Amino acid sequence: MTSWIAAACMALPLTGMAVTAEPVMIGLIYPTPVADVGWAKQLDLAREAVEEAYGDRVTTRVVENIPEGPDAGRVMNQLVADGAKFVVLGSFGYMNDGLRLAQRSPDVDFIHASGFRQTENLGTFTARSYEGFYLTGMAAGMVTESNTIGIVAAFAIPEVIAEVNSIALAARKENPDVNIRIVWVNTWFDPAREQEAARALISQGADVVFSLHQDTPSVVNVAQAEGVYVVNTGSDMSAHGPDAVLGSVVTDWNSYFVEAVGKSLDGEFTGYDERGGLASGMVSVAAWNDALTEEQMGRIEEVEAALRSGEVHVFAGPLNDQSGTERVAEGEVLPDPEIFGMDWLVEGLSGSLPQ
Repeated sequence: MTSWIAAACMALPLTGMAVTAEPVMIGLIYPTPVADVGWAKQLDLAREAVEEAYGDRVTTRVVENIPEGPDAGRVMNQLVADGAKFVVLGSFGYMNDGLRLAQRSPDVDFIHASGFRQTENLGTFTARSYEGFYLTGMAAGMVTESNTIGIVAAFAIPEVIAEVNSIALAARKENPDVNIRIVWVNTWFDPAREQEAARALISQGADVVFSLHQDTPSVVNVAQAEGVYVVNTGSDMSAHGPDAVLGSVVTDWNSYFVEAVGKSLDGEFTGYDERGGLASGMVSVAAWNDALTEEQMGRIEEVEAALRSGEVHVFAGPLNDQSGTERVAEGEVLPDPEIFGMDWLVEGLSGSLPQ
């Protein structure tokens, strides 16, 4: 009887009935809370761009403030169990759990921030933020009066090491007498520890401080209060330090997320490594400080244009590491695999990499 009813129903015309496909669920996991600025905010702006681009074809679910480790593994597994067909892994430390999940879930597509391993259904995305930090490193070398620049750095992963080296190369080219100090805080999100590190650097004479991958304006707030310049990562944080912000190195994931989700919706997604910089608009510098003269901004803009065109490369030889060992010969440039696998500091930097 039941089968007869089903067959009869199938034979009925569908006139006047709308057949609507279920929206595709997109899951996103972030290592820190979504605030008004910062890393998680930029990822979430890209999520909003996806919703705007695809409307009712997609639905999104965000899980924020998930530390790297077992909790992240459980969350991403739950997202897939709940039906996510596209998952954004928003932190470097999500890599191993993400890889295992991707291998077990061939019908789900994944993109992973700052990773270096891809599969058929897992791609990676990293911004060439070192290009933006080269420009702000130039500015720091121009404006410092104490000849001391401080860097509050999150974790010593290749992406962050490349940014530290870029700052040093640019600042010392503008001002060979500059001394650069680094404090590794070994956290993506600990405002109190980040502020303590910034104050320690200022007490050692730094009058320009870089905030590398702090997801809040913690360091910016200290710089504003102490009357020093600051360069931050991720978002324009000048509203939190109107006098202090020398420039903000901004990442824009919107176009990449929209493209990757579009390929997934069309069944054409293949894991690949996306690395955008100044030329693609994935990286930019916002909120240049008025303290920079017209002549100084002119020099910065010339270098920016050369970086965009490929005429100039941040890691061009001759280039030595801290020990004086040549890493890049004159006339050569450091290839991408070595930039995104960087585990050494350039000559002239004070401090060392954490073990």
